[in-house]
Amino acid sequence: MIKLIVLAFSALLIAGCDPKEVNSSGIAVGESTTTTMTSESTTTSEPEVSASEYVIPYPDRKPKDGEEVGVFETEKGKIVFMFFPDKAPKHVSQLKKLLKDGFYTGTRFHRCMNNFMVQGGDPNSKDMSKAGMWGTGGYVENGKEVNIPAEFTDIKHLRGVCSAARSPDPNSASSQFFLMQAAYPSLDGQYSAWGQVLSGMDAVDKIVLTGDPNPQANGAVEPSAAIVITKASLEKWPVK
Repeated sequence: MIKLIVLAFSALLIAGCDPKEVNSSGIAVGESTTTTMTSESTTTSEPEVSASEYVIPYPDRKPKDGEEVGVFETEKGKIVFMFFPDKAPKHVSQLKKLLKDGFYTGTRFHRCMNNFMVQGGDPNSKDMSKAGMWGTGGYVENGKEVNIPAEFTDIKHLRGVCSAARSPDPNSASSQFFLMQAAYPSLDGQYSAWGQVLSGMDAVDKIVLTGDPNPQANGAVEPSAAIVITKASLEKWPVK
């Protein structure tokens, strides 16, 4: 089952649906689990906030020198993000492990919805021959997907916030993540936000445009157009 970010769409709450049934509000993230996000808007116009105007959503939470931060390198640019271990310690611990192990290198952003978010982290997306399964994979250890219990906090899903995709089961997050391109209050307290983008929102604004704008496509990205994370790493702040 696909993990989607469940989106509330007008008066319709879409949760636990097959991604093809989620209109333009779904977000997939893991093996055998469907998770959706909540979207107040389905527009496919250009983002209202330009990259040059980006201000990190929680400016009081800046990394200290020597603190570990995550880096995604793509053909559209480098995305640097920090973690909130005091808010989502279990999610942060798993993300750091996967970054250290090189798990995310070679994965693709498989679901992108303009004025909403970009989603990635599915190991299946490394393989073009498994394109039909993108959005269903997660981190597997000893033959079993490793899931993380929900860590819902007061962190809001603002532009630049990083969060975990899951299925209808709140405790089903695994390796898939989403980066908010626009604010969606309906996700607050429903998904485990674990960090924020420090730089590279200009790359996110480009990556998000790879998603199919057709509302029925649910943000699916044509495999040949999917942006690859050419290198994912854990580095010390400040990043050179």
